[in-house]
Amino acid sequence: MMRNLVVRALKLKSPVPAAAPAKFTSSVANLAGDDDEELNLNLNLARTPSVAVTKPSLLQPRVVVFDGVCRLCHTGVKWIIKADKYEKIKFCCLQSKTAEPYMELCGVKREDMLRNHRFIFIEGLAQYHQASTAALKVLSYLPFPYSALTSLSVIPTPLRDAIYDYIAKQRDCGKEHKCLVLKEVEMLQRFIDREELLDQLYSDSDV
Repeated sequence: MMRNLVVRALKLKSPVPAAAPAKFTSSVANLAGDDDEELNLNLNLARTPSVAVTKPSLLQPRVVVFDGVCRLCHTGVKWIIKADKYEKIKFCCLQSKTAEPYMELCGVKREDMLRNHRFIFIEGLAQYHQASTAALKVLSYLPFPYSALTSLSVIPTPLRDAIYDYIAKQRDCGKEHKCLVLKEVEMLQRFIDREELLDQLYSDSDV
């Protein structure tokens, strides 16, 4: 009952379809559609022919994967959601299982992202970015005047990343034990891992 009420309150436009598990191959399929397109990615994670590793085969473009328990990151996500009036950007907490194939695509591990204090932005087919470049790419999808900030890309990447890393390291003083979006469920409409997060919310409420 509680689950139905929350889902209705969110007014979800279209829940993320559950993808049938599929064996990842080394090739990447084509990116189809425009705003609601899904990125069909097949990655071969099996080390031997006899060992099959299965994960969801459907990934979406324009996804920000970030530390969901970081207060600074959460504040940034809230700002993007408010500025992104055309709802082009989607989000995913790196603590969720839904984030795993996206991290696999970018060749990064959860521990590395937490240690390096960086988020990733999967823009589209074979297009993913980290740190300051990821932030600028996200800004490019926002309306003016925010998109004008992409002019900062003229600054050399090492210098941009050094500034980004300095600011990002301050987030260690603001951490929670659970994904902060669970405290503001109205934001879940923009999260591709919302079903997983809702399950966590309901399981905690039953305790």
